[in-house]
Amino acid sequence: MFNVEKFIDKTIQKLRVDIKGKALIAFSGGVDSTVCSSLVNKAIGDNLIAVHVDTGYMRKGESEKVKKMMNDMGLNFRFVDASDGFYEVLKDVIDPEKKRKIIGEKFIHIFEHVAKEEKIKYLVQGTIAPDWIESGGELRDTIKSHHNVGGLPENMNLKLVEPLRDLYKDEVRKLARFLDLSVSERQPFPGPGLAIRIIGEATEERVKIIREACDIVEKELESAVDKNILEKPWQYFAVLIPIKTVGVQGDKRAYGYTIAIRAVQSVDAMTCKYSDIPHEVLDKISTIITNKLGDKINRIVYDITNKPPGTVEWE
Repeated sequence: MFNVEKFIDKTIQKLRVDIKGKALIAFSGGVDSTVCSSLVNKAIGDNLIAVHVDTGYMRKGESEKVKKMMNDMGLNFRFVDASDGFYEVLKDVIDPEKKRKIIGEKFIHIFEHVAKEEKIKYLVQGTIAPDWIESGGELRDTIKSHHNVGGLPENMNLKLVEPLRDLYKDEVRKLARFLDLSVSERQPFPGPGLAIRIIGEATEERVKIIREACDIVEKELESAVDKNILEKPWQYFAVLIPIKTVGVQGDKRAYGYTIAIRAVQSVDAMTCKYSDIPHEVLDKISTIITNKLGDKINRIVYDITNKPPGTVEWE
């Protein structure tokens, strides 16, 4: 059985031995990176520099919330707005594996730049077991390359430190609760962000659409949970399918993209079951999205695929 206190004590002691000097941590604001930051901060204090990168593929208001969180945690942090650079390297990229690897490499280049300025030799990541299991290697097939695993360049100049590498999401949440972190029940958000919630090229125009749609899905499902209409899903979001279909707006023909709603229940992300969302909730979400994004979106579908055969994210 997973012993939270024993794990924390053992990990802090090991970090003090492994990290000789300053370290940089990739801080997304999710459960994994926040727990990891808390542990490393306890081990080496101000020698840890938390770096949050705004890739341009963040959710609505995400980066501002993350900056506040880092400040509230008392972390020594840096904020990097690299949205233009990410849009540039993902131009014309359609294949999801290439997206993930390009994003991972871009992250590392940014971290290496900060590390050079700060004379840092160690890169800490909140990598957990499903990340490297699904990324393949040795005798394992690649399901999807997680950006923090499959996107790491072979000639990286930083020494990697991954304190949570052998844990699963439910165990990380137990750590977050014990450490009294506000993100303990937060739904997972992928490192590549909204870039993998857009099928095909993740252009700046398409990001604006999916950012608004994801915000609507999150708010409406959370509102329904607060009203005890449904059980809170483990993860819930929207996906942009940039294939146009015919619709009607008023008395005129419309030609717009499709939004898929995805909501699942899971424990460790290795398997999941789609959430049973009441029709009246889906109907409300559909109406709000098409009213707000009617010039771009004219069709809403709900994904009822479990994992397996599907994955949680579409890419």
